[in-house]
Amino acid sequence: MSAATPASYDAFETLTVEVDEHGVALLTLSRPDQLNSFTVTMAEELELFFTAAALDDDVRAVVLTGAGRAFCAGMDLSAQGNVFGLDESLDPTPEELRERFDDPEWADGVRDTGGRVTMAMHACPKPVVAAINGAAVGIGATMTLAADLRLASTKARIGFVFGRLGIVPEACSTWFLPRIVGVQQALEWIYSAEILTAEQAHAGRLVRSLHEPDELVPAALGLARSFVEDRSPVALGLAKQLLYAGSAAPHPLEAHLADSLAMFHTSVGDGKEGVAAFLEKRAPRFTGRASELPRIFEG
Repeated sequence: MSAATPASYDAFETLTVEVDEHGVALLTLSRPDQLNSFTVTMAEELELFFTAAALDDDVRAVVLTGAGRAFCAGMDLSAQGNVFGLDESLDPTPEELRERFDDPEWADGVRDTGGRVTMAMHACPKPVVAAINGAAVGIGATMTLAADLRLASTKARIGFVFGRLGIVPEACSTWFLPRIVGVQQALEWIYSAEILTAEQAHAGRLVRSLHEPDELVPAALGLARSFVEDRSPVALGLAKQLLYAGSAAPHPLEAHLADSLAMFHTSVGDGKEGVAAFLEKRAPRFTGRASELPRIFEG
């Protein structure tokens, strides 16, 4: 799949993109008449957007929300054939999938479309904030887990309803959800397949904060802007990598090795300007680019 370019953001069929003067992109799922239900086209466009945003230094942060009264009401189950876009003629094994991971036939016919989206979101070296404005069910719930923070409207309803459909949690949610809310809470929500109120999601620590509907997106945009103003894009990108990798590392030595490299590279880059600005009592003028992060992990 070829990466999108900033100029092609306007060509999306299921998304709209607006980038403000602070470099915060408001990414909106835009199928309001269908409650922004998820399609293969939407999956492809979300993957393209986050792949492009990772390389677009004019985008400093992303706020993801939905148009109309829903965030995303789940997969569009009206599609013909396999509604998830998978090739039912194949019979994949774990060994074959790992070996043929990037084979186009298997990438399109076997790999979970939601997981391709959340992996692209997770890999984007920019802060990503989800503003859950309404119903977020199935993939509508799990895609938000790859965001760094989730804010919700008081009218949001969130459901991990896979058990009702005879399928399993997808979009890498079995990696993200337990890390956000803990294994016990994750299992209860998956087992019950109930629709959570905004208050229940907040009490379970799935969402950071609740907002009145008209205040949700402005709050998310304001938060995202506070993350990037007078901040080094390189330091932010590396910090995101370090925190996610460190939380899953088997020993603190792994974090020490990675943060040693990250400290080395930032100290000889934007760190010099940051120290100078602090000593001179002025705003920093960082020149590092998130599209050119130094490598701090093996492989």
